Amino acid sequence: MAGNSKRKGAIRKDGSKKGQTVGSGGNRRRGLEARGATPKAVDRTYHAAHKKAKANAKSVAGQRSAQRRKEEGPEYVVGRNPVVECLRAGIPATALYVMTTISADDRVREAIARAGDMGIAILEAGKLELDRFTANGLHQGLALQVPEYKYTHPDDLLADALAAPNPPLLVALDNITDPRNLGAVIRSVAAFGGHGVLIPQRRSASVTAVAWRTSAGAAARLPVAQAPNLTRTLVDWAKAGCQIVGLDAGGDVTLDDYDGTGPVVVVVGSEGKGLSRLVRDTCDSVLSVPMAGDVESLNASVAAGVVLAEFARQRRVAGV
Repeated sequence: MAGNSKRKGAIRKDGSKKGQTVGSGGNRRRGLEARGATPKAVDRTYHAAHKKAKANAKSVAGQRSAQRRKEEGPEYVVGRNPVVECLRAGIPATALYVMTTISADDRVREAIARAGDMGIAILEAGKLELDRFTANGLHQGLALQVPEYKYTHPDDLLADALAAPNPPLLVALDNITDPRNLGAVIRSVAAFGGHGVLIPQRRSASVTAVAWRTSAGAAARLPVAQAPNLTRTLVDWAKAGCQIVGLDAGGDVTLDDYDGTGPVVVVVGSEGKGLSRLVRDTCDSVLSVPMAGDVESLNASVAAGVVLAEFARQRRVAGV
């Protein structure tokens, strides 16, 4: 056929003034047809919104992965001052990571020297590796690996306290979610002759690297137990002969009037929520700390320290 071509398309009939030429093959008609709704910006691979969403998803996945590693693996104390403080306190660490390009100062040199004296492995690490140890990347070139804390069973904690030469002095924490408060309480219990600390398994601070550091090494010497049900454990301890004493600003007895020389469990609630209802109902007494001025309440760890100091004084005077 005259004017035929290998390309598919319409051909003008004979007699056309312009002659026989290859047509569009319907492309123009199809170009005028509707193509449906315009995809959202995030669904268009070339759009900035899609690239931003992809980057955010990658960042969230990285944070979840880091959190998973943190929950499953060891803890890391990061930063020059925190690392040096932990080493000075004798916290049992397994490795000291030092960035290969670190600019050494007195703190870095002290950390390396103390780690060497304590037999802690000193490892070089790149910046990207250290960045994975912390969410904000503020490691300052140092990271101290702290082993996962081994909790004591509540029954074993009570049995050891009952077997001690002096009457049991234990502290239970209710609604305490700040690991710094937990570390401070552990430090106070160790300082005033207490036998251990009890925390709930859920909705509570645990012995993390922050608590290790705040306890100034006391977490390595003082047992900490986790209770699946705090109220039930307190009931069992009461049946074993311990007095369960809660701390609250609106307590029914003041610290000045309470005899803390016998077997006692001091239950400390948070500064904001205080003691939960079930835990408060379990207490034999609720103590309040006398205070001067307009101060309504004390920080949980401070209140625990005040009560423990008073009980330790009473026991020294009584010779128990």
